[in-house]
Amino acid sequence: MKKVLSVGQCGPDHSGIVAFLKRNFGEVAIDTAKLPGDTMTKLRTSGYDLVLVNRKLDEDYSDGLEIIKAIKADPALQETPVMLVTNYADHQNTAVAAGALRGFGKLEFNQPETVERVRAVLGE
Repeated sequence: MKKVLSVGQCGPDHSGIVAFLKRNFGEVAIDTAKLPGDTMTKLRTSGYDLVLVNRKLDEDYSDGLEIIKAIKADPALQETPVMLVTNYADHQNTAVAAGALRGFGKLEFNQPETVERVRAVLGE
C-alpha cells in the first residue's frame, strides 16, 4: 500500500485530498503532519511514497516551501517525492526550483493533469 504524508492542510482541504487519492488510487494510507517539526520527525521515522505540503500551514501559517527546502536539504530525505498544494503557479514554480515535483491546487482535484502528476509517483 502506498503511503502519503499530508502536511499543513486544514480539515476541508485534507478531506478533499483524501477523497482525491482514494477515488483515483484506491487503497492509500494517508498520514498527517501539522507543523515543520512533526513533519520532519514523521519523515525520518516512516517511509512515505509522496509528501503533499500546503503552501501555508493551517496550524501556524508558516511557509510550506521551507519544509520542502528542509526535506531536499536532508541527505536521508532528499529523494522523497514532494509536491506543493497551491493554486498559484508562481508558488508551484518556486517549489519546483527548490526540488519539488510540480504539485496541484485544491481547485484541480478533478483535472486529468493532476491525476497524471500523482500517478507518476504513486502508480496505478
